[in-house]
Amino acid sequence: MKPVWIVDDDQSIRWVLEKALARVSIDVQSFESAAAVLEALEEATPSVLVTDVRMPGQDGLSLLQAIKQRHPELAVIVMTAFTDLDSTVSAFQKGAFDYLAKPFDVNEAVDLIRRAAQEQSAPAPASPITGDATLMQSASLAMQDVFRAIGRLATSRATVLVTGESGTGKELIARALHIHSARADGPFIALNTAAIPRDLLEAELFGHERGAFTGATTLRRGRFEAAHGGTLFLDEIGDMPLELQTRLLRVLAEGSFYRVGGSQAVSVDVRIVAATHQPLEQRVAQGQFREDLFHRLNVIRLRLPPLRERKEDIPALARLFLERSARSLAVPARRLTPGALQALIAFDYPGNIRQLENFCHWLSVMSAGQVVDVNDLPPEISALAAGPNGRPADAPRTDEQAQAAIEPDWAALLERQVRNRLAHGEPAVMSTLTRDFERILLRAALVHSHGRRAEAAQRLGIGRNTLTRKCQELGLEET
Repeated sequence: MKPVWIVDDDQSIRWVLEKALARVSIDVQSFESAAAVLEALEEATPSVLVTDVRMPGQDGLSLLQAIKQRHPELAVIVMTAFTDLDSTVSAFQKGAFDYLAKPFDVNEAVDLIRRAAQEQSAPAPASPITGDATLMQSASLAMQDVFRAIGRLATSRATVLVTGESGTGKELIARALHIHSARADGPFIALNTAAIPRDLLEAELFGHERGAFTGATTLRRGRFEAAHGGTLFLDEIGDMPLELQTRLLRVLAEGSFYRVGGSQAVSVDVRIVAATHQPLEQRVAQGQFREDLFHRLNVIRLRLPPLRERKEDIPALARLFLERSARSLAVPARRLTPGALQALIAFDYPGNIRQLENFCHWLSVMSAGQVVDVNDLPPEISALAAGPNGRPADAPRTDEQAQAAIEPDWAALLERQVRNRLAHGEPAVMSTLTRDFERILLRAALVHSHGRRAEAAQRLGIGRNTLTRKCQELGLEET
């Protein structure tokens, strides 16, 4: 492993980090200025660079920017006593691996440097992947059936109804039907019928003549005309108003329509692919969807399975979305540890593929380093991975955890305590119980963090100085 470089004009900081890293057998090279580091980079590179922000001459943020231009993959940790929002954001915008606020816990600093070094040495993905190719590949048997259906429909003009939960990729399948059809050279026009106000939807679909209504100053062609010779994808068809369902049925039956305010029929050659997440049979039974239109649309039905039924596809999809997010944000692509990947696979994704994509974008923005572990995952997933009481989902319960699981609700116990103390005339009940409550919180957090006060304060959501002051006030100085 290459040595870690420390850049700080404060000799005491350099000494502390040198000794701490030496204890864990990590070689260190120290520098007093940014200029000395830039000169040394002409000959060698470190495994990790740790730099102060406020230094004489060139500061740490400009050093960070210069290093990222020459060595974009080098992990740089920025440390400063000036923990304001602007400098923190600026550090991350310039590509910092993480931000270390002074005064820092030495053990935490060593852990952070180790993590940065591990990610620096982790192998990069073998090759770039293309979005559509990955989204249209699947090891799922249900998706294989969908792909085979698309192949059989290549030469057909049949109307297709795509069903599936929100976020399963219905528009992607509609595009694939278009691309693999004889209409591939024609336009693909998509319209989400649920996203257009009902009083505008008719004109959006069929267009309008000049003067048809207030504001219609010119002739406007609708989506049907725009899709002539190609495919019109009508998403969320189950939300279409009944009066427009009648007009749509007539277009499907006759191949022509009238623009709003028009008197001349417009003929079009359009293939319809409709999609919905709603059970249309149920909406027909409820009188909310025309039965004749349902049968007109339901010529060929393709059901897209939810992501929880095709979990074998999650690794490839996650990699795709992480690379997409990295490109859009101009940051290095995040990589998942085996544990993080298993946690992603275990999640049920009520929002399906769209939710997985959102998670991956969240990771690209919020994770401190390039390698993502379980603790770095969004709260919805990390909580599931941790299981009840903060333990791993597959870990056996300790006696303490088992006892906690069967104890009555703590709020009920607190209410009972308050009532009992008030009944016995105890003075200053709120003050006493507040001190007890804070003492329990602080003690538990310090035990959890093995006495590391900076971590305990961070987990409790308070400042380290606040934690120290409260420990003194509550008699926890020796904790």
